[in-house]
Amino acid sequence: MDYKDLANLIFPNVKPVEYYEEKYPKRNLKEGAIVTRYAPSPTGFVHIGGLYQSLIAKKLANQTEGVFFLRVEDTDQKREVENGVAGIVKALRDFNMLPDEGMIDEENEIGNYGPYKQSLRKEIYQAYAKDLIEKHLAYPCFDSPEELDQMRKKQEEAKVRPGYYGVWATWREKPLDEVIEKIKNGDSYIIRLKSMGREDKKIKHHDLIKGNVDFPENDQDIVIIKSDGLPTYHFAHAIDDHLMGTTLVIRGDEWLSSVPLHLQLFQTLGFKAPKYAHLAPIMKEENGNKRKLSKRKDPESAVEFYAKEGIPDEAVKEYLLNIANSNFEQWRKANKNAKLEEFNLQLNKMGVSGALFDMIKLLDISKTVISKYTKEEVYEETIKWANSYDKDLKQLLEKDKDYTLCVLGIERGNEKPRKDIAKWSDVKENIEYMYDDVYFSKEHTYEFQKIQDKEEIKKIISLYLEKYFNIEDDKQTWFDKIKDLAEELGYAREVKMYKQEPEKYKGHVGDVSTVIRIALTARANTPDMYEIMQVLGENSVVKRLKEIKL
Repeated sequence: MDYKDLANLIFPNVKPVEYYEEKYPKRNLKEGAIVTRYAPSPTGFVHIGGLYQSLIAKKLANQTEGVFFLRVEDTDQKREVENGVAGIVKALRDFNMLPDEGMIDEENEIGNYGPYKQSLRKEIYQAYAKDLIEKHLAYPCFDSPEELDQMRKKQEEAKVRPGYYGVWATWREKPLDEVIEKIKNGDSYIIRLKSMGREDKKIKHHDLIKGNVDFPENDQDIVIIKSDGLPTYHFAHAIDDHLMGTTLVIRGDEWLSSVPLHLQLFQTLGFKAPKYAHLAPIMKEENGNKRKLSKRKDPESAVEFYAKEGIPDEAVKEYLLNIANSNFEQWRKANKNAKLEEFNLQLNKMGVSGALFDMIKLLDISKTVISKYTKEEVYEETIKWANSYDKDLKQLLEKDKDYTLCVLGIERGNEKPRKDIAKWSDVKENIEYMYDDVYFSKEHTYEFQKIQDKEEIKKIISLYLEKYFNIEDDKQTWFDKIKDLAEELGYAREVKMYKQEPEKYKGHVGDVSTVIRIALTARANTPDMYEIMQVLGENSVVKRLKEIKL
């Protein structure tokens, strides 16, 4: 018997590799088009690092009129969680990053290069494993877990590298008749790659982010097919990336050390290897040290955190691009209203060390993003968020939609729009004082600032209502009247007048307007007071100022 007989004994019914080469032809794309993918395992929540990777992969594919696909790597079925694929797809959908091809829910997919779930591609992997066995480039291995443990202990005692290689690869050159006899006896086995690498030789590799790197060749006879017939990640990804036409693999830099093995797999299988770009992880500062964002410690590491907080997907993506490319911030300043799609992402402008995650920066970006929304967009996005996370807010918004739109329209669409909302979960706190039934149902503590004397506060409010308040006034008239009010009560009508001669005045017009603002809203920081009054209307303004409890 020869190795072809051995391969037929192990995989008697699989199709030849030529069948799959024909079934998955080379993609017909324009020159320079990038084909890349997001290939997660459905083993838990989607990490922000996965979203970051997907964003870069999709952006590069779109920029070059290429293809971005979603492949689910579910060969480790012991770790798979229920609805894991649905969670991955939902995360991409929530961030408007659905793939051109691949899984679109737990069971369904689009595209001509599927199945896009590795567990459904078992026969494909076995076909290529059979081909390697026929060429004596792979072999069955019958070592038990106990025997492998014993081997590891001996290696430790001998102070040599652990692993299955060289003289330690006991089944690598066993006689064929002994191997075939064990298979016929029904003994359990795995399939290993027969490595031709040497640990004392180096390979040179150019990573599109890390630059030129050197590694020792891989000399380990790694497992390619497990005892359940499913492939290992290393073997499956090489075959899939070849058949699916992947030209660029974007992944975390924890995989950088696997490059020698992966390049060896492509070479052994007779495939052209894709290019690789290894991303530095997103880091967090803790006690003066940097560490990776942790699933266990950091709620912001989970993509679902951003949905719960109500941070718009556009803001998160803008922040991630800010991390990704050193020139993004400069581009944004020069193109304030441009869409993210217009930014040209470049791998050679990506940092080789991990960027620190900065929630303050993210929320600042989010404020700017939301400030550009119309009142209708803010309304719709807030309703959508409140429907899942805050039923009371939803009820408040829907009770009088037209009024709510007026509230959300305050200082919106101006040259310098309001930036008090960083996330949809901020909306309730920022607008509920505008609703009389909410406002009057609460006990308020009026924290007046410079002017503290209660009699003086009463005098300002009563004189304003008696002599100066008129809801029909335009903005300039209204402001002039506030100045007149200030002057009548002994305050400077201009801030600069007060600064020049502070001894002449009790304070300035800003101090007086602050009293009215706080009396009207019970808060010191609000959007434009004139617009607030116009939305509240005459009756509400008068009632609030008259019924204030000092």
